[in-house]
Amino acid sequence: MGAAQGMTRRLFYEDAYIDAFDAVVTACEMIVDAWSVTLDRTAFYPEGGGQPGDTGALGGVRVCDTQDGPDGEIRHITDGPLAVGTAVHGQIDWPVRFSHMQHHTGEHILSGLLHSLYGVDNVGFHMGRDTVTIDLSRELSWDELLRAEQLANETVWRDVPVRIEYPDAGALAALAYRSKKALSGAVRIVTVPGADVCACCGTHTARTGEVGIIKLLSAQRYKGGTRVWLCCGGRALKDYEAKNASVHAISALLSAKPGEVAGAAARMQRENEALRQRLSALRRQLFAYRAKEVEQGARCAVLFEEAMEPADLRHLCMALTSRCGVATVLAGGEGDRWSYAVGSEQTDVRPLGAALNETFDGRGGGKPGLVQGTLTGAREQLSHFFETYLF
Repeated sequence: MGAAQGMTRRLFYEDAYIDAFDAVVTACEMIVDAWSVTLDRTAFYPEGGGQPGDTGALGGVRVCDTQDGPDGEIRHITDGPLAVGTAVHGQIDWPVRFSHMQHHTGEHILSGLLHSLYGVDNVGFHMGRDTVTIDLSRELSWDELLRAEQLANETVWRDVPVRIEYPDAGALAALAYRSKKALSGAVRIVTVPGADVCACCGTHTARTGEVGIIKLLSAQRYKGGTRVWLCCGGRALKDYEAKNASVHAISALLSAKPGEVAGAAARMQRENEALRQRLSALRRQLFAYRAKEVEQGARCAVLFEEAMEPADLRHLCMALTSRCGVATVLAGGEGDRWSYAVGSEQTDVRPLGAALNETFDGRGGGKPGLVQGTLTGAREQLSHFFETYLF
């Protein structure tokens, strides 16, 4: 189904708002489990400049991705073949594309302002399914980022036009613009008045007001610089809706006003820590009382207990070692699966632990005075083992 391929007319550069078009199939070839279809013209934007390739429908098949080819052609990755020479109708997924346009324009505004404010460069840009990330060339504080966010949104609210130009060589040489690499030939310059001048191949909104809002979500140190997560437009609204619903749900659970949930959660955390410490003290008292059930000076003691946390298992075992030569505590028993602790103040218990692991398919280890682990075995078999080994 192949045919000669050539340059594809890029309708998205003529008008980024074209969401449907007609074209002729110039080539179609199978690639693994999909097809690569090229057209004489297309409104589907190919992946590039941090922006994902468009998706949509084309002549009855689904366009799952769009990529640039090596010879100026645009390859539409589809779930079915199309006959060469066929006239087809294309429809891009407009809500997805428009979101990409909002985010790409928002990224320009923010990156340009960060550069003018702090001299930092955007060294990485990725537009994901839910958020956008920008990698900056040096570390910035959250307060510095929020200052840029405020100015970026003021640019959105001014609703200024976004200009796309191809300066001639002389004008380009005299122009101060952002670019990750040196460029020559026809260079596409995107200008957001008062915010950014940048070389870019992506699609953008016609005016900044269409971005809606630029919202920073988080930031962290990354490779000597700063990685920033943000949302724009519709995604920012969805993010707010989800977080607002979460805050109101937490508000109801804590019986606190939405604006006071952080303080209420902090108080609950302090109260829980105090209760945890109190419970730990009570457990230690309980273990001390349990240990007194063992005759002082006994050669060994073996206890079978309900499931308990590893720390409690250890504490009970160590409480018993003050009363006997070798103490063993096994906790759990469901499905013959046990957690164990073996301890002694007088004897190296590691050989006993190794014997347990070998006999009962166990795993674990420790120090001379205490070993812990897990094993599998019936209680009767375990009791017989200890009677043979210890008594």
